[in-house]
Amino acid sequence: MNTSTSPHPLPRHDIQGLRALAVLAVIGAHTIGWPRGGFVGVDVFFVVSGFLITGALLREIRITGGIRIGAFFGRRARRILPAALIVLVATAATAFAVFSRARAEQTLVDALWSAGFAANVHFAALGTDYFHADDAVSPLQHFWSLAVEEQFYVVWPLLLLIAVAVMPPAARRSARTAVVVGAAAVAVLAGSFGWALLQSDAAPVPAYFSTFTRAWELAAGAVLAGAVPMLRRLPVGLGAAMSWLGLAGLLVAFALIDPEAAGFPAPWAALPVAATALVLAGGVPGDPRHRHLFPLTNRVSVVVGDVSFSLYLWHFPVIVFAAVLLPADDVATWLVLGITGILAVASYHLVEQPFRHLPLGRAGRPAAPPAATPAATATPAATAPAPVPTRPVALSSRPAGWTPGTRYYPGMPRPQQLSSPTADAAAPALGAAAALTATRVAPRPPAAPEPSPETGSAPADAASPWSAWRARFGPPALLAASALGMAALVTVLVVQTSFGSLTAPPIALAPPDSAGAGEVSGADPIAALQSELAAAATATQWPDLRPSLDEVMTRSSTSNPVRDCFSPDTAPTAAGCSTGSADAPVHIYLVGDSTAMAYAPAFRALADASAGGIRVTTVGLYGCRFTDVAVQNDGAGIMAACPQRKADVRAMILADAPSLVVMSNAYTLGHTPDGTDLSADALLAAQEAEAAGYGLPGRIVHLAPPPEGADLGRCYSPAGSPYACASGVSSTWGQMEAAAERIAAASGNHAVSSLPFICWELVCPAFAGDIPTRYDRTHLTVAYAEHIAPALRAELAARGLL
Repeated sequence: MNTSTSPHPLPRHDIQGLRALAVLAVIGAHTIGWPRGGFVGVDVFFVVSGFLITGALLREIRITGGIRIGAFFGRRARRILPAALIVLVATAATAFAVFSRARAEQTLVDALWSAGFAANVHFAALGTDYFHADDAVSPLQHFWSLAVEEQFYVVWPLLLLIAVAVMPPAARRSARTAVVVGAAAVAVLAGSFGWALLQSDAAPVPAYFSTFTRAWELAAGAVLAGAVPMLRRLPVGLGAAMSWLGLAGLLVAFALIDPEAAGFPAPWAALPVAATALVLAGGVPGDPRHRHLFPLTNRVSVVVGDVSFSLYLWHFPVIVFAAVLLPADDVATWLVLGITGILAVASYHLVEQPFRHLPLGRAGRPAAPPAATPAATATPAATAPAPVPTRPVALSSRPAGWTPGTRYYPGMPRPQQLSSPTADAAAPALGAAAALTATRVAPRPPAAPEPSPETGSAPADAASPWSAWRARFGPPALLAASALGMAALVTVLVVQTSFGSLTAPPIALAPPDSAGAGEVSGADPIAALQSELAAAATATQWPDLRPSLDEVMTRSSTSNPVRDCFSPDTAPTAAGCSTGSADAPVHIYLVGDSTAMAYAPAFRALADASAGGIRVTTVGLYGCRFTDVAVQNDGAGIMAACPQRKADVRAMILADAPSLVVMSNAYTLGHTPDGTDLSADALLAAQEAEAAGYGLPGRIVHLAPPPEGADLGRCYSPAGSPYACASGVSSTWGQMEAAAERIAAASGNHAVSSLPFICWELVCPAFAGDIPTRYDRTHLTVAYAEHIAPALRAELAARGLL
């Protein structure tokens, strides 16, 4: 994804076009969801990278007999780190201005993992963690692919050294080198692809991010690099047909591969990998400009390919930040695309190219002539000892370093030396015989400059490496910096005009009839709650919340006092999960999954405020629906613990014979462990059937959970509007609530809606008064659960249950 090495004496425009197509597909899929399979552009990058880097390593082995590991990693660092670190620092800093504190701190952690090229390991672990699997997407999640590449390149050069170590020194400079390297790549390809086939079904999240299941894609490119000597013998027409067939295959992959389907990265990634390999292989013979393949080799595609690395780095943070700050409409989409392009071009000219071509370690020597493009390459004999010229210099029309058997086009740049900082962009040898028998005319080396009388050192003239570097990269960097400043001003003006101000100071929003957490004053506590919710639903600025959203999101369920009574790792008892006087005339059981756990502070507040009149037992298991059929949940240990927990709770209720049992489970559709779908009616009927085992007809309350709200991790920003975190009531929730009403009426039990406590006119805000209502999509905060206790008591009393 991130190198411009080419195995051809001229820059291959089709490779730059492949980069452009891949990065535009990725950006399109992430920005507007089209093409749907555009995410496989990353697989295109992997194959291209394996082809180019292995080609450069192969050439170095054949010329020097080995690989200078330190020099290789140094070139990789100059190529990757400057631009990547700029994006990481900028993203982490912006996160603290845009995100909640919890999400900003998580972004900083993501940045540290990404800087260590271990983002894939980090995101795979989060994706398989029950309590983090639904976290808001990280603006740095796309760094996983960069981590895969760099982890591969830590091992791959060492493997090549081992592979050629058994070869005689003379043989390392022959065509046998390509055969040995190709064989090593085939072995990696086969092993990694086989493992990917197993893991893609067994553990899809780790398989997606793992270097072990992705290495075969880079190895596919490495196989092609080893086959370059044979591919050069292909007829030009056949190569052109292969390139067009590969391009068609990529378009099919972008259109057909579903990001939500199983079987990725294996076997489905084989389609974009094979298609990319066809383009690369077909482009080896013939004119490297490949004008016939105009969708890839036109000037626009080549330019986009040049900046593809910077485009890839910047696009995802811009998308994620815009999703928090801007409404989802066409203007925001165009802003995202425009800002991404501006940042990428500026980063390319200000950071990526200047740092990549720093003339380190070349003081006192003339700088290598600048390449025509970032992908300029060298011929294999560029560093070979010069034999005695066989004809006068004046008769040669080809540049120094030309290798017999290669095509030369007037105006092509002088081949670069292996020791230049762009050696990573050098090509593999065209053939062993050509590399060893190349004849060239060695130019006279330039005379060393005379020392300065004042300083005793050579003058810094145009021939010095740093002067040449400044002359080459200074003007573009200055223009890029100027354009970046003007673009920032234009962006602010467009945002202000289209969306208004993105920032607003928090205001203190006094609850109309609130006497603080745990108590709602007034004759009708439900009406008082509705007044608070109405004010919150129409608010344009965030109030000063206590506790803050940052605090409740960070604490999550850990602050819930009954969490241990709902954990699969403990064995709860009725006594340990109860509060209130043991002699209380009213004993209430609250049972169910994590939504019941979230209601628990409200019922405990009822008991505390009852002066010994109410005892409450709150027990259940998060992730386990209290139904008489098993409902699949992928949380660790939940399916194993669920049947026994329901049996234990049933035994407690039968032993205690409480006055009332309140059941609360998630109102989302599900399926059984064998894959049978469960409808809303089926789920509520199963909940009623479980309640029938308690032996308390007419004393069962089906308490609806809160409607699923907006993802606070995604929607909340101190610089945004609270309306971004308000949500409506889904049709699924409505169907399940209606089913509960019907089933309760038929059985003589009761169904209580949560809408009066959570929503106003079907709008459910993220706060009421000065209290956050939820700490995630559905679970009430402890403070708000305690706040609604009087309203819950009023509802139960109105039904004659208290």
